[in-house]
Amino acid sequence: MGKVLILGGGFAGVEAAIYLRKHELDVTLVSDRDYFYIYPISIWIPTGEKTREDVSVPLDQLAFAHGFKLIVDPVTSFEAKEKKVILESGRVLDDYEYIVVALGQDKIQMKGMEHTLSICGKPEEATALYERLEALVLKDSGKITMGFGGNPKDSSAVRGGPAFEVLFNVHNFLKKKGIRDNFELTFFAPMEKPGIKMGEKAVEMMDKMFGMTNIKKKIGSKITSFEADGINFEDGTKIESDLTMFISAGTGHSILAESGLPLSEAGFVVTNAYNEIEGFDGIYAIGDSASLMGPDWRAKQGHVAEVMAKNVAYNLFNKMQKIDSKHSYEEHLNILCVMDTGNGAAFVYRDNKGGKMIPMPIVGHWMKKGWGWYCRNSKLGKIPRIPGM
Repeated sequence: MGKVLILGGGFAGVEAAIYLRKHELDVTLVSDRDYFYIYPISIWIPTGEKTREDVSVPLDQLAFAHGFKLIVDPVTSFEAKEKKVILESGRVLDDYEYIVVALGQDKIQMKGMEHTLSICGKPEEATALYERLEALVLKDSGKITMGFGGNPKDSSAVRGGPAFEVLFNVHNFLKKKGIRDNFELTFFAPMEKPGIKMGEKAVEMMDKMFGMTNIKKKIGSKITSFEADGINFEDGTKIESDLTMFISAGTGHSILAESGLPLSEAGFVVTNAYNEIEGFDGIYAIGDSASLMGPDWRAKQGHVAEVMAKNVAYNLFNKMQKIDSKHSYEEHLNILCVMDTGNGAAFVYRDNKGGKMIPMPIVGHWMKKGWGWYCRNSKLGKIPRIPGM
């Protein structure tokens, strides 16, 4: 039985472990935390609808359900040529024939980012957003800014959807409390058309939503720095802010920078469409760690990471059996999400044929909550998996 080591316990890593175990391989997963965090539903933590525990699944439960081994110990070094992994405890892992790299990505650092919180960063930051928002509610007024940044070296590493979701959820949260008029909400981003990956129609609809909800915009100017009381822009303007949520664009993981693996300009592992790495037999990179090939609108999303994970399980097993059959992720590239607004949602889809954004009042909100329940329970094996989900 082949021994496989998976580095990372996010969407890509967990999915790889589940599907490799379906092939009855000997699988060990290494993670820096003892839980799998469901980022798409963490958007409700700032408004108090969910807690960190609600959106976390203990990794030991997943390991028990699927039969993989688990090591909770951060990776500090990875020597790819030697297939050698060193953990924070000093433990050395060097007897695995196959390694699946699913460490995720780091965030581009900007001046003053310590004055911001992110819904896509460490899980603790989502709880901090809740605490900061509650403090402003008690104060009964405030200025709240939420936005995201870009990566000129890799446009696929930008996550804007969660910023829109949290912003609209906060709007509805304050509206339900009857204090929305006491707050100034502002969306910000450096690009001229934030959200353009979803298509022109989606951008037009977002503009209408900003108008309907009285949310201000500051777009098209580079962010130069963050301060405790606001955000500075290249055009010389400053937005005052009592609470700033900022989703920084992704960049290559620092561990991989010294791994010896081939990296893109942005620091992501260069693979082929089968997530194989030229010159490194038996090593695969998936999810946010991998450089995503495809059209300009491509985006690193959880469902793409899971497709990569399933494919690698299939490809790796067939390689061991000397079967010449592989699956590529390219045909599955699309943008797909239910963008929640707190009182509804919008179905967003984009592929090579174009993009669409379909409003789903009320029902969309509950559909996304239902997906969160499905995600948790299907991964634990309590309910069947739905093909494609």
